[in-house]
Amino acid sequence: MSDIIIDGKFEYAEKGEGPVLMLLHGLFGELSNFEQTIAHFSNRYRVITPIMPLYKTKLKVGVGAFANYIEDFINHFKLEDINLLGNSLGGHVALVYANRNPEKVKTLILTGSSGLYEKAFGSDYPRKDDKEFLRKRISVTFYDQKFVTDELVDQCHALVNNRQSLINILRIAKSAIKHNMEEDLPSFKMPTLLIWGKNDNITPPDVADKFHELIPDSTLKWIDKCGHAPMMEHPEEFNEKLDEWISKYN
Repeated sequence: MSDIIIDGKFEYAEKGEGPVLMLLHGLFGELSNFEQTIAHFSNRYRVITPIMPLYKTKLKVGVGAFANYIEDFINHFKLEDINLLGNSLGGHVALVYANRNPEKVKTLILTGSSGLYEKAFGSDYPRKDDKEFLRKRISVTFYDQKFVTDELVDQCHALVNNRQSLINILRIAKSAIKHNMEEDLPSFKMPTLLIWGKNDNITPPDVADKFHELIPDSTLKWIDKCGHAPMMEHPEEFNEKLDEWISKYN
């Protein structure tokens, strides 16, 4: 896995040279979610993966605030012509950034993105001391349950047992649900790729269909037997579909 680079308030990983491919993780995501995508594309692209400060800050959190953070990051490093890819919350942040800064975004790639509709964990989530409850909630993310590891459950358990992290998680989830992009999407002009799991239970297939309907220059590609994180469950197929499409523009 790529080493973490710290530059002022920014933490990120970077690998490769060429056109910029920026990867934005989700609410419970981390760099390892994109490990095979980074490995595949870094021989031809400058792959940059910012770490959004989801849990560390006591300041305002939410989709708009994280879009501000990504905007600061891009301006700080003077990035242009960005191929911007986001999963889940990261897709939502990518949408907000692209809506504000269309001249900076060469292509947009969304996978399991919020921004229209998503099924939240529920009003009774999270139960801090109940690992099995957490395991059941996490299992909804994946079609293949081998990805619901003890390590992942322990990571999420540690997060929800930290008071500031828990407050931020709940605020971020509420922000994502409230911040609907439906009215903005018809004005998007950049080529957009939607890669969706056919078995996504968090942002179900009808969400992908709606994105495809609303974004004018969009392409929708499905991955079968796949949940909310295609780049993790089916990395080879995900990379193949992305590579075939993105090569047309870079």
